[in-house]
Amino acid sequence: MKKLENPPPALRGAQFRQAAGLLGLIMRHSEKPADKHMETYFRQQKAMGVRDRGFVAETVYGCLRRRRFLEYLAGENASSDTLVAVYLLASQGWSARALTDAGFAGDANGLVARTRTLDKTTLPLAVRTDLPDWLLERLLVQLGESETVTLADALNQPAPLDLRVNTLKADRETVAQHLAGEGFPAEPTPWSPLGLRRRERLSLFTSATFKAGLFEVQDEGSQLLGLLLEPKRREMVVDFCAGAGGKTLHLGALMANSGTLYALDIAQKRLEELKPRLKRAGLDTVRVVAIAHERDARVQRLHGKIDRVLVDAPCSGTGTLRRNPDIKWRTINLEDITAIQQRILIAAAALVKPGGRLVYATCSLLREENEDIVHEFLVRHPAFRVLPAEEIMARRHIQIPGAYSADGALRLYPHRHGTDGFYAIALQKTAS
Repeated sequence: MKKLENPPPALRGAQFRQAAGLLGLIMRHSEKPADKHMETYFRQQKAMGVRDRGFVAETVYGCLRRRRFLEYLAGENASSDTLVAVYLLASQGWSARALTDAGFAGDANGLVARTRTLDKTTLPLAVRTDLPDWLLERLLVQLGESETVTLADALNQPAPLDLRVNTLKADRETVAQHLAGEGFPAEPTPWSPLGLRRRERLSLFTSATFKAGLFEVQDEGSQLLGLLLEPKRREMVVDFCAGAGGKTLHLGALMANSGTLYALDIAQKRLEELKPRLKRAGLDTVRVVAIAHERDARVQRLHGKIDRVLVDAPCSGTGTLRRNPDIKWRTINLEDITAIQQRILIAAAALVKPGGRLVYATCSLLREENEDIVHEFLVRHPAFRVLPAEEIMARRHIQIPGAYSADGALRLYPHRHGTDGFYAIALQKTAS
């Protein structure tokens, strides 16, 4: 785990209070994503410097990743102050004196004693993996204990910063040179031919390279979804759950800014975020359409007309825990989620014309949201058949060991492939 810079005594108190305050806010209002809480908090704290923001953000995310372990040491009903204190002791090497100097009012010496005498090999599996019971139980069934522990270790590490090169404007080598010239060196990603990776998560949004539209931030695994869809020039393509449009931008570049690309979503506010991104990327063939639901009349008008449809379905998000550790501690109704996924997949499939392709994908680790959804769909829709993901990727000269499952899908895991967790499967509709 990355060690945070140990601040001088004069700064410890302010940083400790800010981290504990923000963590408490996130824990009390867990229905709202942690990153949204953080954005609002930092906007309000205008006097905070870059170092302060970095310290607070990393501390809060560290506490969310290791919350179950920290509560085991501190007690389940521990305050956010105590959780931050235990995190700084156990993971960042702070001393009891440093905590006291920072204004921690609890028993710092007692926490130090418990932390130093802890035998981690005796911890319950749920504590060792920092996973909620509902998720741990499912992963054990799918992967077994040994690989679940390895996966959890990967999920409990911060994700790198992955970038996708905008091929409408530049190639990967050129973008890497531009970034290096601005002091942001990046290395090629191992699987995506369009990806660059930075280990340090410094913001690149003020860089001239970003402002020129030469790249977007996008996880390498997410980049592979667009390659699995293989959109062609002058086709009609739909990004059915577009959100803020990261994959839409990729599809538009793959289509060489030709044809027609529809970005559909029920979240109009998120779709609004796409519009300036389209301009920066140099895309003018995208139609942004806010819909009320998957049966919206604007969706039905496209029935049987679309060459390719991407469904990055709303899901539990369990594959993104490196970036969104707060998901672990939310109440998740899988039954409701899978019902929505089934409806969306059926609605999206109706758009595909004979001979067209549909890619169903989630950033979930769970069979219930992936294989089970697709199996039920195929049973009820015999006009669709699976196109093996390995064959599609091989055509693009992409080899990803251990990424292909028996059902023909692409399966990515953080501990195996260094990406977020993704499931994606390509389905083709028969020509007649």
